[in-house]
This record gives sequence, structure tokens and C-alpha cells, in this order.
Amino acid sequence: MKSPEPCQYRIEHRCSFHYETVAHGSVMLLRLHPREDAGQQVLDFDLQVEPLTIPVPCTDAFGNRCHLINIHRMHHQTVLHARARVAPAPDPQWPDDPGTAGWQALAESTDRVRHWEFLNSSRFVYTCKPLEAFIAAQGIEPGDTPLSSLLQAASKLYEAFSYTPGSTHVDSTIEHILETRHGVCQDYTHVLIAIGRSWGIPSRYVSGYLHLEGTANEQTPAGASHAWAEFWIPELGWVGIDPTNNTPADHRHVRMAIGRDYADAAPTQGTYFSGGHSRLEVCVTVTNTDEPVPKTRPRAEPANLSRVLTASRPPQASLEQ
Repeated sequence: MKSPEPCQYRIEHRCSFHYETVAHGSVMLLRLHPREDAGQQVLDFDLQVEPLTIPVPCTDAFGNRCHLINIHRMHHQTVLHARARVAPAPDPQWPDDPGTAGWQALAESTDRVRHWEFLNSSRFVYTCKPLEAFIAAQGIEPGDTPLSSLLQAASKLYEAFSYTPGSTHVDSTIEHILETRHGVCQDYTHVLIAIGRSWGIPSRYVSGYLHLEGTANEQTPAGASHAWAEFWIPELGWVGIDPTNNTPADHRHVRMAIGRDYADAAPTQGTYFSGGHSRLEVCVTVTNTDEPVPKTRPRAEPANLSRVLTASRPPQASLEQ
């Protein structure tokens, strides 16, 4: 696989949480800072929050660069605006025969302690009867090597599922896409990870962005973040595969966070204190630094927030400041 000329991406990620009734406070954990590993470099990063607050940087258990925000005053919305300039990792250099190391090498190189989180069930990734029935119906089974088997499985998912924005929610179970055959990138990714783990391959979830280039098979819409999977392959290390677009992860993919599944790598999650519901609008742009920034309309997405019900109370001047 030949890599393109080195490039840099300019990324803007804007999230607007709107509250039906005034929120008396909110707490959020943000994973909006791209990762700096596997050949990917973050050249600039800036995060602005409204209402004005100071994001506290921290690192989670998976090494993701996070920010914690805690708003203690009344507000009707929370707006997050992250900007980054990233030099992406080069395209993977795989042998012509993908994965010369076979299943025996995988078993010998897998560390059951270090890879424990990525070999066992998690909140959104687990084996179940619908998964077993789907695997059997699609003829998905281990082949000559772990990598070639995963690539074939990703192709099967691409053919079997229909990419349908709004068909699932942030808390949709793996059974939903298996039964309806409709979903989005996180659903495709959860199924592929479940298959990988069932074969004894350490498998993890990646959230991030995709620079759209009009390449064949691209299904990810403009204005949205993205997700794909990574697998531990002997001799190659962690290898990314994007089942939504039926492609290996390459220079178009910008990694933001990793984890066992979506719950560990969601861009935003938190709690707000209010008597009403919330809604979220997201606008994402990923452009080469020599490309003009396109005008992108905000997309409505499910808000990954839990709500603590509070009784309505009149505004207090001290809370408005």
C-alpha cells in the first residue's frame, strides 16, 4: 500500500447541548484531544467551553487525553468547540500476503493479563445468540491468518448492514443492528470487535475522525465523528480496520480515543441537573490544511448525558455570574 504525500489535517469539532429547562449545573468528561501515538502527531489543540469554565486536563485508564469540566451555575446550553491540527499516521505497510503470522503465533504472543480488557466482554461488546446466528448465516469463520480473517469479516459486515444515521442510539445494544441490519459506525465496530474477541484476538474500539476523499466504499457522512476497530496482530502490533467503509485504517483516519467499546471512548459524556430533557447538535469538519473549510450544517445526535431531575426554582443572581 503506497502512502500519499505527508499531510496535515485541520479539525474542528463543535458540540452544542441544549437543555429543555435551565440546568443548575453540569459535569462532563471530554475526549476531544487526538491521541499522540502510532505515528500520529498533534501539532496544535485548543478547547473553548461556554459557559466559561476552565477544562481540567487528565488521562484515563486507556491513555486518552481527556478534559473534565464542571459548571456550577445556571445555564440553558453547553457549547464545546475543539480545534486541532494533526499530522496523521502514514498508511500501514502490510505484506502482500496480509498477516504472515498465523493463529499459533497469535496465541503465543497474546498476553492474557495485559490484553484482558480487549479479550473479554464489555458493556457493548459480548457474544449472544443473535451474533452466533449472524456469524453462521454469513459464513464468517477463521481463515488462514487472523488479519485476513478480520478483513474478510469486515467485508461481510459492509455487505450485510445498511449505514442508516439515526437508526440507533448511543446506548443501543449489539442485538439491535444484528436484528435490523441498520446502524452507524459504532454498531459496525461493536460487531467486528465481538467477532475478533470470539476468535481470541485482542480487539479494541477507536473513536476519531475520517478525512473524506471520495474513495470507493466511503459511507461516513460529512460533519460527523467516526469509529473503527483495532486488533493485536503478531509481527504487526495494533492494526486498524474500518468495517463501515470496508477499508484498513489509513492516513484518512485520525485517532482520538481508544477503549473496550463506545462507553470508554465516547467524545463526550456526563451529567446535568435539570427538570427537562437535552438535545445535541454536532458539527465536525476535517480538512487538509491547504483545503478550504466547507460550510457544514450541524447534525442532531443523541446526547450522551444522564439527567438528575431537579425541581424548578427561580433564578438567583449569584448563580448567573
